[in-house]
Amino acid sequence: MKKKKIPEIHYRASRICRTLGNPTAYETLHLLKKNRRTPQQLADLLGVSLPTVSQVLRALRDLDLVRYEVKWRTREYWIKLNPVPMVMANLERLVKIIENLR
Repeated sequence: MKKKKIPEIHYRASRICRTLGNPTAYETLHLLKKNRRTPQQLADLLGVSLPTVSQVLRALRDLDLVRYEVKWRTREYWIKLNPVPMVMANLERLVKIIENLR
């Protein structure tokens, strides 16, 4: 049986969901909602290594969810699109609804 090809938009949405399934990536976006931050600031706030933050930021950049600007020798990251925080809020509302059904 041949696997049916899914629409491109479904595939890309699943890639975003997969990345947001990483708790470090999700928390990184929460921190970037409030302020622009450097990778080192994110690492310090998250309590993870700089290489871990760099890997997460690379994944978020690949999905076009975050952008950065180079200031001297440092990059400052921020969320690129306004709908991203809204999507996160909707996901958190969904979690609360599911919890209330238990």
